[in-house]
Amino acid sequence: MSNDDYDKKPLSFEQALAELGQLVTKLEAGELSLESSIDAYKRGVELIRFCTAQLDKVERQVQILDGELLKPFSPEDQNGVDHD
Repeated sequence: MSNDDYDKKPLSFEQALAELGQLVTKLEAGELSLESSIDAYKRGVELIRFCTAQLDKVERQVQILDGELLKPFSPEDQNGVDHD
């Protein structure tokens, strides 16, 4: 990946997550120079911020659709079973 690739805004959550996975793999494998590792780390931070913002946006949309009636998830709620 060139520095130009690090400047691109991801088109989607999925694209950002895939790129983040690739960066982590390269960093863990030690494939990058020190300078490239720093650039990759910075890009990773940007991707995490992008993904977090996308998840927050979707959560707000779901809350609006559900009329603010969301409740915390618990494992007992799986498969549509309500144990209240």
